[in-house]
Amino acid sequence: QLQLVESGGGLVQPGGSLTISCAASGFTWEYYNSGWTIGWFRQAPGKEREGVSCISSNDGSNWYSDSVRGRFTISRNNAKNTVYLQMNNLKPDDTAVYYCAAARGDISWCWDYDEYDYGGQGTQVTVSS
Repeated sequence: QLQLVESGGGLVQPGGSLTISCAASGFTWEYYNSGWTIGWFRQAPGKEREGVSCISSNDGSNWYSDSVRGRFTISRNNAKNTVYLQMNNLKPDDTAVYYCAAARGDISWCWDYDEYDYGGQGTQVTVSS
């Protein structure tokens, strides 16, 4: 059973930076054979879940939502089966629970949570002075 564990969330002041991680374990042979896509999503109180960024293990291709492009950077360490989301110039609107999700292979619409097979429990990011 594949498991995803997010970590690194916390309280940060506006304009500050934070890096959160998504560690995957229990990959099946299908994942090793096809590679995987990890996506980051977030959900703020009273709002719908929003796709933030995603990355492919095969070639590192990535995507960012308009709201974070230029401020967030996604990266991967295939040897550690870990994906990172470096968040710079954080704004109060970035406050949310951040979740990662995993899909086998490369997927067409990586901003769509329904495209993924597994999801994590989330880590809270709060941007406030």
